Amino acid sequence: MYGILALYMEILCNFAVFEGGDGSGTSTQLAMLGHKFAALRPHSPVFFPTAEPMEGPIGRIIRSALKNNLALQPDTLARLFAADRGEHLYAVGGITERCKRGELVICDRYVLSSLVYQGIECGEELPRSLNTCFPAPELLLFFDLDPQIAQERIQGRPSLEIYEHLEFQKKVRERYHALLGGYREAGVRVEIVDASQSPEKVAAAVWSLVSKMPIFKKMGNEE
Repeated sequence: MYGILALYMEILCNFAVFEGGDGSGTSTQLAMLGHKFAALRPHSPVFFPTAEPMEGPIGRIIRSALKNNLALQPDTLARLFAADRGEHLYAVGGITERCKRGELVICDRYVLSSLVYQGIECGEELPRSLNTCFPAPELLLFFDLDPQIAQERIQGRPSLEIYEHLEFQKKVRERYHALLGGYREAGVRVEIVDASQSPEKVAAAVWSLVSKMPIFKKMGNEE
């Protein structure tokens, strides 16, 4: 339905991404995974959890726009996400540097979020062209959840962001499912996680999938 990936020329080893609609629990699961790694030290890879948008100056502008405190055109927001991602990947201490020195980096949202969210708002071409040069993750976990359930989860938040309404989230889920096949064809290991389960059950599923990444086997060989 949606054409995609003549995009990726490179898969970045030791890099995984959590994706899903708003309220699907990606941030919660990244935090829980961090506790798991902390408990396993030193018998696990060095783990670096991160998220997009970042906390830096570009990310702060994006977050302000997402909270509806700053009015930006959709194409401007798409360009800001790509600029923030470039810094995230290639700055000193960024994703690429960490992965290449043998750390496991897991990011809450990445290119696919732009292809989904900005793709809905701007059409396919702009977010695709802005993100063509970025590497793909080795592993992509999609946290799948009925948008109605997700909407019920986020209603208790003090305020909702510009994309956190039911009709938009229905489009988000549809588009995610349409694009996942392109990632598989590009050589990315794509796993769908049932995010309707309890956080503990989801965390167990996440660990089962993440712990199969090659970095764990490499570490075992070193030991």
